[in-house]
Amino acid sequence: MISGYIGVTIWNVIFLTYSSVCIGIKFIAGGDEVERFTAAVLQLAPIHMNPDANIDKAEKMIGECVEMCGARLIVLPESFTTGFTPKGTRADLWNVVSEIPGRLTDRGIEIAKKHNVYLVFPTYERGPGGIVYNSAALLGPEGLLGVYRKTHPFPTERLTDAGGWTTPGTEPCCIDTPIGKIGMVVCYDGDFPELARVTALMGAEIIVRPSVLMRTSDHWEFTNRARAYDNHVYWIATNCVGLDASGTYCFGDSMIVGPTGVRMAQCRGSEEFAWAELDPDPLKTIHPNISVAQIFDHMEDRNLEAYKTILTAGKSAFEPAQRIPYRR
Repeated sequence: MISGYIGVTIWNVIFLTYSSVCIGIKFIAGGDEVERFTAAVLQLAPIHMNPDANIDKAEKMIGECVEMCGARLIVLPESFTTGFTPKGTRADLWNVVSEIPGRLTDRGIEIAKKHNVYLVFPTYERGPGGIVYNSAALLGPEGLLGVYRKTHPFPTERLTDAGGWTTPGTEPCCIDTPIGKIGMVVCYDGDFPELARVTALMGAEIIVRPSVLMRTSDHWEFTNRARAYDNHVYWIATNCVGLDASGTYCFGDSMIVGPTGVRMAQCRGSEEFAWAELDPDPLKTIHPNISVAQIFDHMEDRNLEAYKTILTAGKSAFEPAQRIPYRR
């Protein structure tokens, strides 16, 4: 334990033998071979509407994480700079955050350079005319590598005549980096298999999911594991902890899931981090430490003729307690 933060890995026993047969195998990024590396999820309890204090807290934990496990990729929680539910109006939120690139991501880049890490830095983003996006910036020692704007804001979050504060983005995201091809989704995005599939089809080897998920740990676990297994990607999902301004508690349970759907590392419910070493060749067997060869590929084995209506608008066959229409 370092200064109250706990680094957790549950992969040591089940991964040890599996990893030993993969030494020397490398990711391919931008045409270059990439060594296996350590990724980490870092969960914290944001101080509401106080970006500088939250970045200070994150910086301290990032330093301790890098010292403990040598992480090259660290994923912070959704909207960690302010907390998820804003205190005050949408204009108040717009005023405390910044554009991207801007003041907040500039601080993140300084941290990434200092620790030689790639940092998923989720923050609300100032848009034109008072628009607020729920964004995640990918930062590295070389600077700002890309930005993803949440395409599926949660119903209470998305701006409608009934309330809300964010405007959805429209573009999926996959960024080629020196450590691999990284896709980004944000929280509720992870409920939509189509977005994860599109991101994987763009070439993502790793998909990160910064979140403030306040439903149940069951929803959290099965969507994370399913999206990883659906698409044979590493799925790195960070959740917040503590009390959201809405009055609901965030339960943590940040996790790293491998391309076979197996949890490689998981946090508990406090401010802490967890990590796992990512194997660049993870699909040779159907499960780590099992000798049965994997002979299927969910991406290649799709029957495209069966998906002709996939982009048809629709509704569930069952009625929810309330519908908040999606304003397109």
